Amino acid sequence: MRVLVFSKTAGYRHDSIPAGVRAIRELGAAHGFDVTATEDAPEFADSYAAVVFLSTSGEVLDAARQAAFESYVEGGGGYVGVHAAADTGYGWPWYGELVGAWFKTHPEIQRARFVTEDRTHPATAHLPPVWTRTDELYDFRANPRGRVHVLQTLDESSYAGGGMGADHPITWCHPQGRGRAFYTGLGHTSESYADPAFRALLLGAIRYAAGNTPAA
Repeated sequence: MRVLVFSKTAGYRHDSIPAGVRAIRELGAAHGFDVTATEDAPEFADSYAAVVFLSTSGEVLDAARQAAFESYVEGGGGYVGVHAAADTGYGWPWYGELVGAWFKTHPEIQRARFVTEDRTHPATAHLPPVWTRTDELYDFRANPRGRVHVLQTLDESSYAGGGMGADHPITWCHPQGRGRAFYTGLGHTSESYADPAFRALLLGAIRYAAGNTPAA
């Protein structure tokens, strides 16, 4: 299995990107898949089982590459969006459907409770019912529930500055054409990528997107 990690930024650039690339490379070495990382607009070849958009930002693909990526996913490829992947492609309607929801704003980094809605999905099966951790907590322009399968929500009563209310999805997945899409708002901090529980979430996301486990 081959996985492509794409981390080009045309907007805000996260300092945690190198830690994320390193974590995914180490997951590949430990679990038997090859990882290619690039900052260039890549060729989205069918030989990749999944493509990870690792805190991409802004408009990162031209029209030709956008069309190629749409064909890749719709034809059966896998997409994993991490954190600022939701702060990407605002002028690309198909990508908005793929990622599930676009970023709106966030309060300061702080500890919060993450509620596990699905404890059978490979990305979240290892998590407790409530997972308390520190991260940058995204609000989104629209609630994706109803269009995606929600895996985790944020408990806004556990932190200050949340703006989505009682139902605040933060991690989800959905089929996209013959392919699969996964997104998590987690992963702002470099420390996240050293956390075994977060690494396990990423591994499960990649396996889901690659089609190694059943789609939701």
